[in-house]
Amino acid sequence: MAFTDRHGGVSGAPYDSLNLAFFENGEREVPARNLALLLDDFAPGVPLADLSQVHGSRVVLAEPGSPRAEADGIVTDRADVVLLVRAADCVPVLLADPRAGVIGAAHAGRPGVASGVVTETVGAMRDLGARDLVAWIGPHVCGACYEVPAELQEEVAAVVPATRATTTWGTPALDIGAGVAAQLAAAGVRLIGEVDASGCTRESADLYSYRRDGAGSGRLAGLIRIHGSEQSEQGVPR
Repeated sequence: MAFTDRHGGVSGAPYDSLNLAFFENGEREVPARNLALLLDDFAPGVPLADLSQVHGSRVVLAEPGSPRAEADGIVTDRADVVLLVRAADCVPVLLADPRAGVIGAAHAGRPGVASGVVTETVGAMRDLGARDLVAWIGPHVCGACYEVPAELQEEVAAVVPATRATTTWGTPALDIGAGVAAQLAAAGVRLIGEVDASGCTRESADLYSYRRDGAGSGRLAGLIRIHGSEQSEQGVPR
């Protein structure tokens, strides 16, 4: 498994440089080259299954080679398939039951946290036979930076209380990472840890942040797969 930062790609300013969005200045070519570089390093020759993310709670079974599904969670029990989700402040979540050979990935923004996309992803993995699940939370905007109107804070915190936060300047905020961690715990998933790839996306120049950069923001990714050669040895995820 891995989470990317913004370094090591071929994009020019302002995306510099491993932008994994679908488009860059209206074109696909450069981010497609970045994705190819990433996959060549992470899992050469292994098919990719990713999503057209819509800030919802739908979860799909990975079907490499098929058109991208409109969903925010994806699961598989097949070896040698790369699952990938994109983010730029939202929470990328990677999940695995190594013994059962089941993996999943979820994109959890504010709407996804409120609608339970992580919980739905866990349920879909259990439908495939997963039991002893572990998870990793990737880089995302922190609660001290994610300012929202008080009404929106109340709306989300009424569903996921752990999201309630305050910015460093004293205004209402949401901690969507804390919300995801609480949902994982409630679902009986062991959190391996939050991967710190330089900290909060909004604060770190090493990471993409839509709240900081707007349309000039690229996308980072979380990706996971199980090696076919390792599935017989408890399916250790990479």
